[in-house]
Amino acid sequence: MVSTMKKTKTILITGANKGIGFAIVKALLEQFPETHLFFSCRDKHRSVAAINSLTSIVPGSESRLDAIIMDVSNRDSIQSAASQIECLLSQKGLRLYGIVNNAGIMNSPTGVEDVVRVNTLGPKYVLDYFYHLLEPDIGRVVNITSAAGPNYLSRCNDRTRKILTHQEVTWEQILELTEEFIRQYQESSDSEKELLNSNVYGFSKACTNALTMQQARSHTTIKINSCTPGFIETDMTLPLAQNRGKSPQEMGMKAPEEGTGSCIHLLMNDVTTGHYFGSDCVRSPIDRYRAPGTPAFNG
Repeated sequence: MVSTMKKTKTILITGANKGIGFAIVKALLEQFPETHLFFSCRDKHRSVAAINSLTSIVPGSESRLDAIIMDVSNRDSIQSAASQIECLLSQKGLRLYGIVNNAGIMNSPTGVEDVVRVNTLGPKYVLDYFYHLLEPDIGRVVNITSAAGPNYLSRCNDRTRKILTHQEVTWEQILELTEEFIRQYQESSDSEKELLNSNVYGFSKACTNALTMQQARSHTTIKINSCTPGFIETDMTLPLAQNRGKSPQEMGMKAPEEGTGSCIHLLMNDVTTGHYFGSDCVRSPIDRYRAPGTPAFNG
């Protein structure tokens, strides 16, 4: 008799304790019983609370979850988490199937550097330390970015746009741009700092879309893509509505559960590599906004 059991797919999700990360974990647990998930966040207590919530929503899922404490802005923390997961995989006789680089922040009270470190350097170093654990030929990496990236590139200076949209962009070029952005912030007046603070999220996501192209070129045995979940109501986006005196619904925000589609598609379906996808799971340009439901980008 031929076994119909699917091979276990182990997946690391960063920033998994709330928002879109939590919704992605929930969707994978509910829709893909063959998955085993490494549930990563920075805080142990929040991790425990989130896992307790998940196991009450998806009964019997306790055995499919491992909590991993990892701060994606800290390389030592990433390296330690990689060692922990390597041991867990070895005990199970498995390789890592996928990584979802979801952890992200919109701003920081200390300035723009933290945003760049989490949103751009985080996905870079997570793959650096976890790549050897990924299963060749079928491994997947999904970098969660945002339409704020294309929107930023549509109005930024020509030099930045040309570098971040070039198919042969290097990590050194991306890193240089991030260092320039941080240095500009440090040398700016208070009013200029305010503008840079408002732009850093889009800038960092544009850099991560470029990073995705570079990673896909460098790691051809796995598939690496980025995507936007859409305009989703989270702790990160809620202040946007509050500052305008509107409800999330009036702002057009959707529930986190509605923001998982593009990520799940890139993890589980037959896809290309090195591209950016809209919330409707359709390939999109990285230098301008493509509305969901409009034709796919083919450039």
